[in-house]
Order: sequence, then C-alpha cells, then structure tokens
Amino acid sequence: MKLYFIAGEASGDLHGKNLLRALKNQAKSLETRGVGGDGMQAEGMSLIRHIRETNFMGWISVLQNLGKIRRLFRDVKADILAFKPDAVVLIDYPGFNLRMAEFLKKNGIKVIYYISPQVWAWKKGRVKKIKAFVDRMLVILPFEKEFYAREGVEVDFVGHPLLDEIAQREFDDVQFRRELSLDERPVVALLPGSREMEIKLKLPVMVEAAKAFPNLNFVVGAAPTVSGEFYGEILGNSPLKMVRNRTYDLLHLADFAFVTSGTATLETALFGVPEVVCYAGNWLSVQLARRLIQVRFISLVNLIMDRLVVKELIQKDLTPQNLIAELTSMQEDADYLAKMKTDFSELRHKLGESGASKRAAEKILEEVGLSK
Repeated sequence: MKLYFIAGEASGDLHGKNLLRALKNQAKSLETRGVGGDGMQAEGMSLIRHIRETNFMGWISVLQNLGKIRRLFRDVKADILAFKPDAVVLIDYPGFNLRMAEFLKKNGIKVIYYISPQVWAWKKGRVKKIKAFVDRMLVILPFEKEFYAREGVEVDFVGHPLLDEIAQREFDDVQFRRELSLDERPVVALLPGSREMEIKLKLPVMVEAAKAFPNLNFVVGAAPTVSGEFYGEILGNSPLKMVRNRTYDLLHLADFAFVTSGTATLETALFGVPEVVCYAGNWLSVQLARRLIQVRFISLVNLIMDRLVVKELIQKDLTPQNLIAELTSMQEDADYLAKMKTDFSELRHKLGESGASKRAAEKILEEVGLSK
C-alpha cells in the first residue's frame, strides 16, 4: 500500500507520527511519502518537504511567502502524481490542504482528511469543499460529528490523539526539577505561543505578573523555532527559567499555567493543570477575527465543554493585574480550583477513549479497501 501524507505544521507532524506507527502495526506492507517533520520521518516516511519550509502562520506570513507556497503546491502536486498513491492523507493545515483536495479529486485520487479544519469556528463555507472533495473525514473533537451532521456531511469521530501521546510519555519530576535548578516552590508554566509576534505580545505581560509571586517558580516553555536571543530580550535579568522542547515535562511538573490559546490549552487541561488562557494579537488580526469567528470561546477547553471552564483573558483584558488576580484565585480559592479540576476530568471523558491513532488507521485501511 502506498500512502501520501501532507502535514504542514508541528502539531500535524506529531499526530502524523502516531498515525504512521499505528498504520505500520496494521498494514502488512506500507510505503509512505509526503510533507512532514522529524516525527513522521522517524516512522519511515520519505520527506519531499520538511515542516520548517511549510509552517506559514498568520495573514502577514502567508502574504510574505506567497511565492514559496505556490512553488510548494506545484512541487507536491507533481510528486503525488509521480508517486501514484492509493490515497492521500491530509492532516489539518487547511489553507493548503483544501486546495490540494480539490486537485486530488479532479485527478481521481482518494482523499482522506485527518483532523478537521475549524470550520465550526470560521470559514464555514469550507464545508462545501469538504463535501465535494474529501472522501473520508476523520475528526478528533466530539462536537465536530454533530456539526458536520447538521451540514449533511458524514464523518468519523476517532477520539483525540493527544490522549495517546500523553499516555505513552514517561516523566521524572525530580530529575526535571534538578535539571532546571528549581527549588521546592510550586511551579507556574508560561506557554506564550510558538510565533515571535504572539510571544512578543504575551510574554512581557506574563513576566510582569510573575513579579507579584516570589513564592512561586516560573518557567517559560520556549518554542523550538524561536531563538534564545529573542526570549533573552524579553526576559532580561528576570529570574524566570526557560526550557525548550520539554513542554510535556513542564506541564507534568507544573501546579498552574498561563497558556496561549490553541492546542496548548487542551494539553494543559489533560495534564490536570489549572490554567489561565491568554490571547493578544495585532489590531488587524483581531478586527478580522471578530468579524469572522462564530464561536463564544477561544480555548479548546471551553469549546469542547460548551461553557466557561477556564478564564480567557483576551486583548485588552490580558493585563498583569488580571493575571495576578486569576493566579491568586487558583492558589487561594479551593472551591474554584476543585471545580476546574472536576471539569478537566469531564473534558477527558468527552474526548473518548484512548486509541485515536489506531482507530484512524483502521478507517484509512477500510477506505482504501485493505484490512489488517
């Protein structure tokens, strides 16, 4: 069996890695090729492009790299036609992958989409493209199945792969604390995002709030794609620690967290860490978002639970004073803390059982007409 994968971002590579591993466990022979990162390559996939070359985030970045994106699209199309796969598996990355789905459909190539674009939040018109060009959609959030059903699209809910990713990790809090030279004070994880723009807007606010808590350790989870010098300019002489490529180790150790909106809010909740969700963007991005986004919340935790579970500090509300107030509440209000942790347990239940990658692999094999 020959499968082609397109995962253009780090999260797609993470989930693609686990999906490839599950496919290899179920398929007698498997040849894979495509766009991904170190994780998918480690599972035996031949890379035509690495995610370092494809991770264009935000309107400005896309506009600045239109030439690169066009060349990438052209090269991937040609590579797929030469490879002649049984199916192409698209992983999230909707701006690129939905255009690719249309090309694939017109060329008679089976299209499987794993991890739906957030059409329930914005760009609902993309549902028509999914209905027209995708042969099978595998979703990972429970409310997505209901959303697509209302739109007349049948999808498969396979569960969330983060459950498996976290479960397979091993942690040594004592060793990790020693590596960071942390004393026994409680730990607050600071996760300000993965792009320089968002880090520049959020991290200084977090650092300022940290000054009010000499009784706590604060540790910044640094993005692997952002230089240490960039963080150094923001942190200055601050006593805050910083760690790179160890986010899960940090969350396993942490007692509280300040987290940028996105998948990190869900990861933090799955580790059972009380959190405050932070969002700040440039003026143009915020104005566009307010006109386009169709949901009440920005964090996946609140979206999945369909109610306010974790506090969201957005734009002008993201201030040191508000962060101080929320962290103080989490430290001192036992009822508030207990309610959040109970909600996290319910959230985990809503995401379904572990084994998302295995179930996704089964659906893919079923779609291409092969069994284990």
